[in-house]
Amino acid sequence: MQVNWRWIQAARNSCAVLSAACEREGFPLQVVESPADDITCYSLNSISEPAFRDEIANTGCITVVGGPHATACPREVARYADYVVVGEGEYTLPRLLENLRNGGDGRIPGVMAGDWFKPATTSVRLDAYPAFSEIKGYIEISRGCPHTCGYCQTPRIFGCCMRHRSVDEIARFARRHSQLRFVTPNAFAYGSDGIHPRWDRVERLLAACKNQIFFGTFPSEVRPEFVCETSLELVTRYCANKKLHFGAQSGSDRVLGMLRRGHTVSDILHACDLCREQGLEPVVDFIVGFPFETDDDQRATLAMIQEVARNGMVHVHRFIPLPGTPLAGSVARDLLPETETVLGSLALRGRLTGSWNDPAVRFFRHTPK
Repeated sequence: MQVNWRWIQAARNSCAVLSAACEREGFPLQVVESPADDITCYSLNSISEPAFRDEIANTGCITVVGGPHATACPREVARYADYVVVGEGEYTLPRLLENLRNGGDGRIPGVMAGDWFKPATTSVRLDAYPAFSEIKGYIEISRGCPHTCGYCQTPRIFGCCMRHRSVDEIARFARRHSQLRFVTPNAFAYGSDGIHPRWDRVERLLAACKNQIFFGTFPSEVRPEFVCETSLELVTRYCANKKLHFGAQSGSDRVLGMLRRGHTVSDILHACDLCREQGLEPVVDFIVGFPFETDDDQRATLAMIQEVARNGMVHVHRFIPLPGTPLAGSVARDLLPETETVLGSLALRGRLTGSWNDPAVRFFRHTPK
């Protein structure tokens, strides 16, 4: 039985992780750029899903679809896919493939097959699965997030309790990379509950990895309230990056409160100041167009964007109402003309990146047709 993985650039790390998990159970995944027999697997987010829906529905092979969109909208995906993996895939996908190889109907916990579904009764312990195998990827060091930001799918997919890969396992996989970049919702939360940092554990991790380390930069960004003298001293002592990437999301305390972000505008400004004092360039994320954002809220965000851009970089995206989140089904508000003008000007000056007009741009720029 041949099992294929449909290559999608935005899901490249999922490919590395699930290839390793399946390979260990005797199901090597063949990477393909179009569906092929016997089985083709897909990992879709809510932006890429519309582009692959017809392909999946019209292919002649068995199709298995997972990823954030499948987890949030399994019944919708089950209308055109044969099997939908809901939630974490390291344990469920190999079990599904084994079931199908043995002539089963795919009705196992964690998989929607037609109208049948039973939730998975397990969660993934990261140390129980390899970070990658032949297809190398970033090393996922933590999973889950205790912060329930209104726009974010992470705690809805992986839960609110953080799970961490052990230092020894991270160091073992790190030896296969010349440069290290990690996958985590908050790099500075490593080893902690995600609210109360454990700097001793972060330091033990960094000291154990002998490679060139990039920590607190994409895809291991941090939260602004975790930026402090201790965290920055660890970065400057052990790491190679000269930038620190963290999420502000809004320059309005009212909006931050409604989003349940768990930090304030002053936390953002303080983080920027600390970065500059330590010789690190802040790279700060913002989201514009929240549905409840007033003109004054948007102007406050715009003012903060301009402030950050004076001595740092800004990354801006248009709000996307992701399914499975409290803001699912809402509509992004229009941007003020002055917002469009300032964002465009900063982009031309090389101080701002992102996709504030077309939120899908970053997902399709390198995706095979």
